This record gives sequence, structure tokens and C-alpha cells, in this order.
Amino acid sequence: MSKLFLAIGECMVEMAPTAEGTYAMGFAGDTLNTAWYARKCLPGDWSVGYYTAVGTDKVSGEMLDFLKGSNIETDAVRKLDDRTVGLYLIQLKDGERSFAYWRSQSAARLLAADVARLDEAVSSAGLIYFSGITIAILSPEDRKTFLSSLRRARDAGAKVAFDPNLRPRLWEDAETMRKSVTEAAGLCDLVMPSFEDELAHFGDETPAVSADRYLAAGAKMVVVKNGPEDVICASAGERQTFQPDPVRDIVDTTAAGDSFNAAFLSEYLTGGEITASVSAAARLAGKVIRHRGALVDCLQSR
Repeated sequence: MSKLFLAIGECMVEMAPTAEGTYAMGFAGDTLNTAWYARKCLPGDWSVGYYTAVGTDKVSGEMLDFLKGSNIETDAVRKLDDRTVGLYLIQLKDGERSFAYWRSQSAARLLAADVARLDEAVSSAGLIYFSGITIAILSPEDRKTFLSSLRRARDAGAKVAFDPNLRPRLWEDAETMRKSVTEAAGLCDLVMPSFEDELAHFGDETPAVSADRYLAAGAKMVVVKNGPEDVICASAGERQTFQPDPVRDIVDTTAAGDSFNAAFLSEYLTGGEITASVSAAARLAGKVIRHRGALVDCLQSR
């Protein structure tokens, strides 16, 4: 198995609130957050890469510099003269976040437009990680291209992990979102949904229903996150439930799921043991949500 963890999606400019009531500029985005934390969690013999598209303007260059400075490989990233990167602003209330977005000209919307470049990027990966946002921002044609590329990479031996991260505002309509996410899940070795999303947009009554639905779609393993409640890990032949330790003094839940995914995947790729993977994931997410912003340097880099 190749020791390259490749995340695919949209990295954005982040404007995050500070304790002083101002905003701090950074770079983040769901799959980038997971890649960033994975680099903190994985041992040094693993590489972490990010595949996306950016512009050729100053802020795009600063974003690439940030990724490189975080020891995330960017050699495959597309650079487009007529596009730039998206931006989002975090708003907080009682530790819960909401977002305002500016992404209509985001270059990442064209990340799958060059199929040869996409195929080359995924061909060297041991683990390919993407999200519902990754496929939501693509055109219907590019979405098909992207999923076909994943199929080829998986047939060639890559593992694929997916967080559905359901965001209806990014989709043409709710039915397209549900169908596309279900199709994507069927291509995956590991699907990592958040029950809050699955309840709201699929109407699942319990996390177990979410796990069963994704297994029926073709996923090999499903890990259902549920905030402070039980985590369910299910496959065709096994089902386990884990209760995370309680977290107090929550400041900002941004990247809770992203960091959970990173730590789980990192531990599972290197150790293969589910209990240890859930423990590592809950522990990291619990640290992250006690700080502001998506990327919290609460682990030593390896």
C-alpha cells in the first residue's frame, strides 16, 4: 500500500473570530482540515498531499505556501489564470458556528475538469479522502468524472474514505444531493457521516439507520459520529459502539468532525484497530473544540 494520504476538495480563505472581537485570516476547508490534522497524526514515513485547483493570484500563492509550510504536498494542484480561491467567515454563538461564504469564482470548482491530471494525482495514493462538499461544488459532468476517477484508483488498489458532510445550499436540489452522496458512498472503503446531518437530510431515526443505509449502498465500513453521543462503527460482519469522554469548556466546534476523521484514519491506517482509532479520534476532536478556529496546533508534528 502506498503511504500517501491524499485529500481532495476546496481549501478556502478563513476569517475566524478572535477573543478580541476581530477576525483573523487563515486557510481552511473540510478536507484540508482533515489533511492538516492527518499530517500531525501520521508517522513520518507517510506523506500527506492535497489535490485542488487555485488561481495564480497573490492569495492563491499564499495558500499554497501555507500548505507547503504545513508539510502537505501540492505538486498536483491545478493553477488557473481566470479563477481565485473561495472565502468563508465563521460566526459563533455559544460555541456553535455558522458560516457565510463567497465562492462563486472558486477555482476548486474545476478540480475535476482535467481528467488526466486528476487520474495522475489519485494513482499514487494509498488513501484518498474526499467529502460531500468536494462533489457538491462540481458540475454534474465533472462530478461523474471525479467518481469515475475514484473507481479506477480503487480498482488499482487505493483505499477511499468519504465524509458525506451534507450541505444542501451547495447542491442543485436535495434529491440530487442524496443520490450523489449515496453513489459516492458506494465507492468507498470507509464512510464517516455525522448523524446530525443524516437526521436532517435523510430522515434517519437513529445512527444505526445511517450506518445500515450506507452499508446497503456499498460502503465497506461506516463510522457514524454523533457529537458527545455514542460513535457507531459498522461493517457487514461487525458492529461496535463507543462512548466518547465528555468535553467541557467548548469554545468552537469548527473542524470537530474533520479532526475526528483525521485521527481515526491515521490510527486505522497504521494500526488497523477500531477501538484505538475511535479513542484517538475522540481525543483529538475534544482538544480541537476547546479552541477557536479550524486548525489548532494541539499536537506535536511528526
